[in-house]
Amino acid sequence: MDLLDIFKALSNRTRLDILRRLKDPVNNFPPQDEGDVHTVGVCVSSIQEGVGLSQSTVSDYLATLQRAGLVEVQRIGQWTYYKRNEEAISALAELIGKDL
Repeated sequence: MDLLDIFKALSNRTRLDILRRLKDPVNNFPPQDEGDVHTVGVCVSSIQEGVGLSQSTVSDYLATLQRAGLVEVQRIGQWTYYKRNEEAISALAELIGKDL
């Protein structure tokens, strides 16, 4: 776990907002056709609609969160779905509690 990469990813208000919204995807994003959002994740287009930014910007933000290990990605057909990496977020919270 690289704290610097994680803190850089979280230093952007919108990326932090996306991560917070993914904690409760049913209430924070429009409904989608493919599977349960808690299992499959949330489609990029739903995240885009939820935060009101261009698809390219949202994709870039999600890639940053993925590189930091904060979200997991799943491709189903032509669609890409994102969900929080709860294990990594819990480890981060524990690490902050011990080291900071």
